[in-house]
Amino acid sequence: MRIAWIGKKSPFCGNVTYSREITNALLDRGHEVSFLHFAQEEPEPDNWPKFQEVSLPFIYKSQVYTIPALKATKVLTESLREIKPDIVHASLTLSPLDFVLPEICEQLNLPLVATFHTPFAGKGAKLISGTQLIAYQLYAPFLDNYDRVIVFSQIQRELLARMGVRDKNIAVIPNGVDTVKYSPGYSTVKAEFQAERLFVYQGRIAPEKNVEALLRAWKQSGMSEGSKLLIVGDGPLRASLEQFYGAEYGVIWLGFVAEEERRIEILRGADVFILPSLVEGLSLSLLEAMACGGACIATDVGADGEVLEKGAGIVLSTKTVRSQLKTLLPLCQDHPELTTLLGQKARNRVLERYTLNKNITQLEELYKEVLVERPVRLSWGA
Repeated sequence: MRIAWIGKKSPFCGNVTYSREITNALLDRGHEVSFLHFAQEEPEPDNWPKFQEVSLPFIYKSQVYTIPALKATKVLTESLREIKPDIVHASLTLSPLDFVLPEICEQLNLPLVATFHTPFAGKGAKLISGTQLIAYQLYAPFLDNYDRVIVFSQIQRELLARMGVRDKNIAVIPNGVDTVKYSPGYSTVKAEFQAERLFVYQGRIAPEKNVEALLRAWKQSGMSEGSKLLIVGDGPLRASLEQFYGAEYGVIWLGFVAEEERRIEILRGADVFILPSLVEGLSLSLLEAMACGGACIATDVGADGEVLEKGAGIVLSTKTVRSQLKTLLPLCQDHPELTTLLGQKARNRVLERYTLNKNITQLEELYKEVLVERPVRLSWGA
């Protein structure tokens, strides 16, 4: 199958990881993949697939949204004419281009699938934060023009359906992890940071990630000298937080780690992985930590609570993150048998429900369904 994938290659975020992992897996299964993205002169991301690439011009891009240049629509349309794909898959980048894609593909008579990543706060529209609610309301009318929209959980499906997206257009395919690559294994990270017990946060240092609640709880918990909290990632709040929560409290700021092998080594060395977010979709970082056998604590936002339900981890309420962590951190520090058991349960949950192999099989089946419904009939010479 020939697939035109429209997504992100930088700056690093969950959407970038999603595009890399899915397109790598599709190539491994023998599909042809062309990657269209907003590009500039920059280093090649770690473990990036080798395929035909098309650079779309842009004015601005960030981890959150992208502003395309005026000629981006023309470049995209001409590129799709040249590629002649069987299907177009857009990993939506919160860009104005997302809204014109259905029109472009309709004009070219190309089947169009989207993955909608926008995070949300909890179970139901009433629990969505204002910014996310606007994003969902803005996108819903346009998502109904895609042949299929992929979301990560049943909760998200119900939310979009309430906003008018036809139920038959919504497909639930959870994120998946390569459980061979992300697996328990030897790690020297604890020795490197002189940690008897290692707690890890990995993600953006931004308001929606609620890292300050974790840091305040850590500082107030009176953790032992042998316990270390490793903060992996960067973002707008790092400078303001790092000055108040430093090495004197056992907090180590590692910054953004680009190398995938290094991130895996960190996750393998972690006793506990913590994700205190206020909004999420379905966190790939959480799934990766679970696959590596770490005990996981996360808030009940997006689909993260669903991932950890029934004993696969500890689920927090967003209303009292700091007070809950203040109790849980010493508990996890003092009872390694508990975190070992939770880590085993986390790994098993990923093997049951969230493998990349299962994800790709579901995606291939979805492509076939869409192609049967809307076969490509374009005369490319026209």
